[in-house]
Amino acid sequence: MMMPWLSIIVPVLNEAAKINGLISSIRGVTTEPGLVEIIVVDGGSQDESVVLSAGADQVLFSEPGRSSQMNVGARHSRGEVLLFLHADTYLPDMAIDHIKAWASAGGQWGAFEVTVVGQSPWLSAVSAGINLRSRLTGIVTGDQAMFVTRRVFDEEGGFAGIALMEDIELSHRLRKRSWPYLIRAPVRTSGRRWDDKGVFKTMLFMWRLRLAYALGQDPSILAERYYPRRSMR
Repeated sequence: MMMPWLSIIVPVLNEAAKINGLISSIRGVTTEPGLVEIIVVDGGSQDESVVLSAGADQVLFSEPGRSSQMNVGARHSRGEVLLFLHADTYLPDMAIDHIKAWASAGGQWGAFEVTVVGQSPWLSAVSAGINLRSRLTGIVTGDQAMFVTRRVFDEEGGFAGIALMEDIELSHRLRKRSWPYLIRAPVRTSGRRWDDKGVFKTMLFMWRLRLAYALGQDPSILAERYYPRRSMR
C-alpha cells in the first residue's frame, strides 16, 4: 500500500451538516491516488457526524477540544506533512500543488490566506485584515488551514493542551523557527459567526479575547466565552 504524503486532519463536534461535503471537496482537489489521507477526529458528537464521515480514511475518537483532537489525528497519521482543517473551511482547487511547492522549497510550516464567506459586505475587509495580520505578525489561525512537516510538529510537541488559542500558541512557537509560508490562493471559511453577531461586534469580541490571552487569561475561561453553549471544543 502506498504511504500518503499529506495527512489532512479534521476535528469535528456535531458537524453532520458539513462533514460529508467537506470530505468530498477534499477528494475533489486531490488528483493523485494515495497521496492524501483524510483523518476525521470526533470529539463526542451527538449527531450523525461519525456516520457521515465514512468517506474519510480514518475516523478516530478523542476527548473534546480541538487541540486534543488534532493531536490524536497527528499521532495516527502517516503523512510527511500534516494539514489541520476546520469542518467549515474549504481548500482551493490547486491546494496540493501549492503545498508541494512549499515542501520542495524546504518549508517548515505555513497556512493559506483566507476568504470569509457570508452575507455581510464587510467580510471582504475582514478577510483582507486577517491576511495582512498574518503576513505582518507571522501568526495564523485554524481557519487558515495550517500545515507543518511531521518532523517539526513532533519536535514542537504538537498543539498545547489548552481549550482555546491553540493555533495562536503554536504559531508563536513555530515562527521562532521560520516565518510561515502563506499561500495566496485562499481557503474559504464560513462567516456565519460574523453574520449572526455582526461584523464589528464580532471583531471587537475577537480582539478582546486575544488581548486577554496575551495578558495571561486562562484559555479555559476564554473558551467558555467563545463557546457559550459548550464548555470546551
